[in-house]
Amino acid sequence: MSRGLYALLFAQFLTAFGDNAILFAVIAIAFKTIAARPWYVPALQGSFLVAYVVLAPWVGTFADHRSKRQVLIIGNALKAAGTLALLFGVEPLLSYGFIGVGAAVYAPAKYGILPELVDHTHLVKANAWIEGSTIVSILVGTVIGARIADHSIPWAIALVFIMYGLSMLTTMLVPHTAPVVQTRKAALPHFLSMIKGLVHSNRARFSMLGVSIFWAVAAVLRVLLVAWAPVVLLTKNTSDIANLTLFIAIGIVLGAIVAPRLIPLEKLRRARLAAYALGACIFLFGSAHSLWPARVALLLIGLTGGIFVVPINAALQEIGYHSIGSGGVIAVQEFFQNVFMMVSVGLYTVVAAKGVSPVNSILVLGVIVFALTFLVTWRLPPRVLESSDEL
Repeated sequence: MSRGLYALLFAQFLTAFGDNAILFAVIAIAFKTIAARPWYVPALQGSFLVAYVVLAPWVGTFADHRSKRQVLIIGNALKAAGTLALLFGVEPLLSYGFIGVGAAVYAPAKYGILPELVDHTHLVKANAWIEGSTIVSILVGTVIGARIADHSIPWAIALVFIMYGLSMLTTMLVPHTAPVVQTRKAALPHFLSMIKGLVHSNRARFSMLGVSIFWAVAAVLRVLLVAWAPVVLLTKNTSDIANLTLFIAIGIVLGAIVAPRLIPLEKLRRARLAAYALGACIFLFGSAHSLWPARVALLLIGLTGGIFVVPINAALQEIGYHSIGSGGVIAVQEFFQNVFMMVSVGLYTVVAAKGVSPVNSILVLGVIVFALTFLVTWRLPPRVLESSDEL
């Protein structure tokens, strides 16, 4: 790997550390009122996702018309500003939502720069390294952020601000890349035309919807754990919940490591098998009533999820790089996956407000994963996914 890719990996580690530490800081704030407002944690997650959906027509174009190094720095600066707002007492739903604005700007450049740094043969491996760097930061950021937040929420928020600042500095070591797209077009019509083109590609459609399913599941599981752990395991603080999420993260790391060997880009259709296995593991988790069975189930959820998401992420980047621009395709991907996430978290918010058991919610989630995977892959020609079907 090049020095530029190493710099990108470390910058991603720092910013993802901040993203996960700040989540548990706002969860710690929410725990003060969660008994009175059980919908608050899902609503926090929803506030973070709004920017991804609203800004989707613009962030991809923004990334493709600039050096992606510059875009990464701007995204981190916006995250840092939202963190400062939270530190100075701004309502968490608003300040965490502004951090989401920075994350929405950051995402297309984070993945979109990979085809500019590595060739086709190393793209899945580079994705695995990025996912691995992200998950390691989840491991560290989750544990450290949750434990500091249990003792001092302001100190946890201050730590996150420092992480975003260090990520900006590290990003300066990433190579300057020229804008991919030179001609400017009206953002919204151009975005709609990109969606239309991608939807008509079997390979792109499968990849977009597959990524969307994975992240919708991840979003719901994240908020479900906050409700499930106190009921089933009788946990009482954010550190205990954070320790559970570690097993998902470790599983994703393992899945990202083996994914390039199991599912090369030429055999993308195999990814559907990992998606079905993901649904089965969610069922397994729903039936767990003690700590270690739950940990094993969460580890398997992460493993199957990592095997599923890494190759389809790489396929999307390759399609975008050779067609509408990597930033553009990532923006469309982010739009779809965050619509899925908002809808899924929104539905769970309603369910939680009505007092439905988190265990029943987990089992229903498993059914939904099976159903959506079947619908996405139904009547999908095998040879299409195993070719270079692009726009």
